[in-house]
Amino acid sequence: MFKKSRRKIVAAIMSILVLLWVGTLGVIYTSSYLEMKNQNNRMLKVHAEMYTLQQSINQFPSARPRPDGNPNFNSEFDPDSPKFKLSTFYSVAVSYEGEILETKNNSPTVHTDDDLGKLAQRIIKGEKTSGKENNLTFYKVDKGGYTLVAFMDNTVVNESAMTLFRYTLIFGAVALVAFFFLAVFLARKIVNPLEDSYKKQKQFISDAGHELKTPVSVVGANAELLSRELGDNQWLQNIQYENERMGILVGQLLDLARTENVTPRTERIDFSRLVAGESLPFESVAFEKGLALNTNITSNVGVIGNSTQLKQIVSILLDNAIRHGKGASEVWLTLTKEHGFAKLSVINKGDEIPAEQREQIFERFYRVDTARNGDGKHYGLGLAIAKAIATSHKGNIKVNCYDGFVEFIVQIPAL
Repeated sequence: MFKKSRRKIVAAIMSILVLLWVGTLGVIYTSSYLEMKNQNNRMLKVHAEMYTLQQSINQFPSARPRPDGNPNFNSEFDPDSPKFKLSTFYSVAVSYEGEILETKNNSPTVHTDDDLGKLAQRIIKGEKTSGKENNLTFYKVDKGGYTLVAFMDNTVVNESAMTLFRYTLIFGAVALVAFFFLAVFLARKIVNPLEDSYKKQKQFISDAGHELKTPVSVVGANAELLSRELGDNQWLQNIQYENERMGILVGQLLDLARTENVTPRTERIDFSRLVAGESLPFESVAFEKGLALNTNITSNVGVIGNSTQLKQIVSILLDNAIRHGKGASEVWLTLTKEHGFAKLSVINKGDEIPAEQREQIFERFYRVDTARNGDGKHYGLGLAIAKAIATSHKGNIKVNCYDGFVEFIVQIPAL
């Protein structure tokens, strides 16, 4: 139980950290990408505005139009700015007839003139005026008499971004591993006090059961002797009745303590035969209550377990179903093998257990008033014992309510 709680705490902490990490990275990289894309497009448009077909930019810098007169001009995109000078641009001028008039390629070893020309012609045939092709950002504009396709090379920027992203992932993964061990440490710190308290509670129940066993036996023996001497006596009968109730409670406390604290001796068990044998005595019990016990037991369902405890869990569920079953109805017991588990199901017609109480009924001393009228000899420990037995056999127990029926299901790994 506490291991599961620790795992849930660790999972919750790590989920929050991963979500924060992924969310932060997503926001940072998305905003950076959009900003870089916007910046590249604006620089590319400035480059396209400055382009002239007759002279090369390096030979006749005065011939190119400058955007300085534009009131929205940003010095960040000044052709003389470092950012602009460090960027690599390519230009391809294409006539309306599709003839390449000029290709400006300062680094032909990266992209050949022929590749740029073919790419420009394909872009002109398309509908997009701007976009990306591999590591090139392009911008298409009509220059009056010809079409210009300007390119900006983003190879270095993209490689830098990928390197940064790769190292972010590596260091982020290392940080998450460190946070995982921190989460495990914190989970232990949180759960340990609860676990210690639970262990002390179990120890108290065990000690109290053992301490009460002797006086209950002594009172019972003396009451029996007095009854022989005095005969029928109302006050003595009250003592015997309450002592019997106390003996049952002490026995259940000791059963619960043994189930939770002692690892049972296990063996290969024919669970089908065990369930069939344990259900036989309850046929007469059910008959006395005006009920019929119907069994449907699949043969050769084997498990690894403790026969005493498995008999006990069958008895607890049948006793619970018969006690709370409504008159003139039936109780159904089925045993099947499903998905590698032995599935024991006990169904009775009865009052529905509220959904919010279906987990609580397996806690010690918990009783659903509307469903458990009791006969004075049940203390809400039976289902707690059943849950402890199922858990010790690496299984589980649950309750379902539907159409006026209550079903308890126990699943234990099968052979």
